[in-house]
Amino acid sequence: MIYCVEDDRSIRELIIYALKSNGYEAIGFSEGRPFLKALESRLPALILLDIMLPGEDGIEILKKLKASPKTRHIPIIMLTAKSAEYDKVLGLDNGADDYITKPFGIMEFLSRVKAVLRRSGNVSNSSELSTGRLTMYIDRHVVLADGKEVALTFKEFELLKYLLENAGIVLTRDKLLEEVWGYEYEGETRTVDVHIRTLRQKLGEAGTVIETVRGVGYRIGGNA
Repeated sequence: MIYCVEDDRSIRELIIYALKSNGYEAIGFSEGRPFLKALESRLPALILLDIMLPGEDGIEILKKLKASPKTRHIPIIMLTAKSAEYDKVLGLDNGADDYITKPFGIMEFLSRVKAVLRRSGNVSNSSELSTGRLTMYIDRHVVLADGKEVALTFKEFELLKYLLENAGIVLTRDKLLEEVWGYEYEGETRTVDVHIRTLRQKLGEAGTVIETVRGVGYRIGGNA
């Protein structure tokens, strides 16, 4: 997932379109407040952050992100309409990984995005997923439920990871089988039900975030 914070709607929509067309998940924000709120639910693999924003500017947001243990590891590319060297240096001095000066070419933009993701090791996934009651550290294979570590099997971990990556989206049993197990179990969707039941038991009270959507499947829901 890539988050883009850019107040110019046309530029923001162009960036999101370019990213999605090249296989990335991407969400755009016009200002800092909804962006910071979104970070509470899901951490991205990369942040594209405009310097000139309404309200809190990009540099102040950058400082906050780099000061927080939860977000300091996320690579950030600054976007600016200014070509002044001062703005570039200011962003880099405060922890930005790269900068792109507007206007920019799409091919150059995508090249810079790929380079930063490659350097950070976040080519496809964020190293952490969080929904409030649940936190998953992907690289360390650790899951915390209400702050307590929970031991999961490999398939339980992969199932929970896929649910967290698609928080709020209803996922059918067939889709879960295909994505988590890697192939379809004809007539064996009970496999999913068994793993969901075990997951809920192991997660305790936090397991209530996994909701059953009758006749369809499962999702990470509003209790997250």
